[in-house]
Parts: sequence; C-alpha cells; structure tokens
Amino acid sequence: MFSRFLLILSLNPFSVKKILIIEDDPQISSLVQKGLAEENFETKIANNGLKGLDEFHFWNPDLIILDIMLPGLNGMQVCSKIRETSQVPILMLTALGTPENVALGLDSGADDYLPKPFKFIELNARVRSLLRRIDNQSTNHSVHFNFGDLVIDDDRKTVTRNGNLISLTSTEYRLLLLFVMNPRKVFSRMDILEEVWGIGFESGTNVVDVYVNYLRKKLMQFGGPRLIHTVIGMGYVMREEE
Repeated sequence: MFSRFLLILSLNPFSVKKILIIEDDPQISSLVQKGLAEENFETKIANNGLKGLDEFHFWNPDLIILDIMLPGLNGMQVCSKIRETSQVPILMLTALGTPENVALGLDSGADDYLPKPFKFIELNARVRSLLRRIDNQSTNHSVHFNFGDLVIDDDRKTVTRNGNLISLTSTEYRLLLLFVMNPRKVFSRMDILEEVWGIGFESGTNVVDVYVNYLRKKLMQFGGPRLIHTVIGMGYVMREEE
C-alpha cells in the first residue's frame, strides 16, 4: 500500500513531547508508537483523517505522524487544514522517494522528508534536528529584515512585499530568510540543503530547485522585479535585477 507520513512538530522544550499518530494500518502505527515511546514521547493513535483532526485540535500535540492514504480525509487534506492555523515544521516519510512525489509532499507544507524503508535512528536524528532548529529560532530576538520593497518580521514570522502579505510555508520562510540575511551571496544547492533542511538530502534531489521556484512565484505574485536569481552552474543568489 502506498503510504506516506508527515511528522508535524512544535516545540515545548520543558515538557514531554506529545505525538499524534494518524495511521489506519495498525501494524505500522503500533511499531511507530513503540519506537517513539522508547524515546520518551507521549503518543496517541487516530485511525482516520477526521479523528486525527479532532485529536490535533483538542489534544494539542507537539508532533504528528500523518499517513497520506487515510479513510475520511486523506493526509494531504488533513495537512492543508492544519496549515490553516499552524506553521509547525513537517517531516515527511514517503514510500515513493522520486523527486516528483517528494515535491508533491513538500508542496503540501512539509519541511523535510525521509524515504522508506528507513532506520528509526535516522528518523530520530531528523526529528531532533527539527527540534533544535525551532529551539534556535525561539531564542532569537525580534528582528526585521528589508530587501527593497520586501519586509520580513522575524518575530511574527510574516513577509510583506509593497505592503502585500505573502503566505509562506515554514520551509519557504527559512529559505527566504537565508537569502535575505546574505544578499548577493551565491549559495550552491548543497549549501541550501544544509542551511535550510539541516540534514543532507540525496545529491540528485531537485528539492532546492522546486522550492526556489515556489518562493519566486510567491514573491512576484503582487508584481515587482525578480529577487532570487539563478547563477548557472553555481546556484542561487538574492540581488537586485541588473
């Protein structure tokens, strides 16, 4: 059965993290629950999308493991509804690790992905990496960044261009922040993978190209010159148009 998972994480470093497993395969959910319990996470299981949404709203978990192929609402629908109110980081586990399928999952709001089959130790490492990333963000003071008519409020995590609010996923936001904090610096694809995703992807993945294109389109939806440019054979750079 084609199935994928999303790990949705939010951080509360002073308490046991609560993880909601939304999965209709009892064998998979049981195995995942056992592994997470050994890592001292508190867990609950929901076996369809509607129950998963209810648990998300009422139990307020710190992390969600979300299967895509679910009865009721599928995982993409559940993820979209969560994204209406939350921008917590998302880690996707996918059985189909082709660039097209990875891009589809990332487009739904995911921040990282791990193809199956996988070892739990690698899954745990990626989870810890996401948690550390949020830890680092939460310790930052309120900061505003400007680049031309682009304004970023890093305290509120909002982006506007010429006064128009631009809606970004958390990964798109981190990618934009990387460019804005380093204007006119050329980043290779591997540089971006390490800086934005934290753990190296397969070198052949096109996830950086996909996300740069997403970000470009959103930054230009209200008009204005292109801000992120391709440097052929080298990578990407944020600079004024020449």
